[in-house]
Amino acid sequence: MPKAIRVYEYGGPEVMRFEDVPLAEPGPGQIRVKQAAIGVNFIDIYFRTGAYKSPHMPYTPGKEGAGTVTAVGEGVSQFKPGDRVAYGSVADGCYAEEPVIPASAAVPIPDGVDEKTAAAMMLKGLTVEYLLHRTYAVKPGDTILWQAAAGGVGLIACQWAKHLGATVIGTAGSPEKAELAKRNGCDHVILYREEDVAKRVREITGGKGVPVVYDGVGQATLMGSLDSLAPLGLLASFGSASGAITGLDLGLLAPRGSLYVTRPTLATFSSNRATLEEAAARLFKVVGDGAVKIAVNATYPLAEAQQVHRDLAGRETTGSIVMLP
Repeated sequence: MPKAIRVYEYGGPEVMRFEDVPLAEPGPGQIRVKQAAIGVNFIDIYFRTGAYKSPHMPYTPGKEGAGTVTAVGEGVSQFKPGDRVAYGSVADGCYAEEPVIPASAAVPIPDGVDEKTAAAMMLKGLTVEYLLHRTYAVKPGDTILWQAAAGGVGLIACQWAKHLGATVIGTAGSPEKAELAKRNGCDHVILYREEDVAKRVREITGGKGVPVVYDGVGQATLMGSLDSLAPLGLLASFGSASGAITGLDLGLLAPRGSLYVTRPTLATFSSNRATLEEAAARLFKVVGDGAVKIAVNATYPLAEAQQVHRDLAGRETTGSIVMLP
């Protein structure tokens, strides 16, 4: 009998139980996958704590993984048993040895990409794709600010933005993380615990500010992000690692130069199959070409999911984390 992580109530890491589960048969439009690797993301913590609500209880966390198709449901023609697939926008269920997922969320893994890399990059890489190409289209000559540049999303984003011809300013919490960010495409790294981020951005940009700030941190970095923007600039707030932004006063945007703020999600962009396929192809190409390298800096057994969440929440990790079934 396969195993999976099950959550029966919201709470700390201890609410995740490693249990036997029945082997499920895929329904219409679904596939079953024997996973080779499982991606871990901060959004998994949001759901476990109840900051985001699961549509059902108990549930199995996890939105990202890669493996081999073992069964297909009615109406599925694009995949067959034996196909290698990856997915980064599943509603939940990926913290499992052999989950059933929607076929519409999966894409084929191209030759030359292993499952561990694919599992580590799908959610983060597709997030970076929609941010850099669809939320604000980064072009050569742009200067951008990326908050938390040494995180899993940040390391991919800084490499990709540099590849697109941007000057990349990143923030980091320690000299070690700053060095990591620099090795991954950051031209300038601001130590946010020691320096005034907006002031340094103004110094770097000759007082102009940046046209876009990408911020997955949330409440703690909100004002620094807004104060770093040039007039008509865009704050793309795509996460809330430090806590959700609440009560944003729109009056703050006017005196700073008629700023824009958006709260995009991968779910919105990936819900269109053509967009998902285009984004995945673009992601696999930059990885396949070597322009973006995926740093899998930590691997854990699936049974140690509780410790994975403690390390991730405690900022003990850099790059991507994968769990192995």
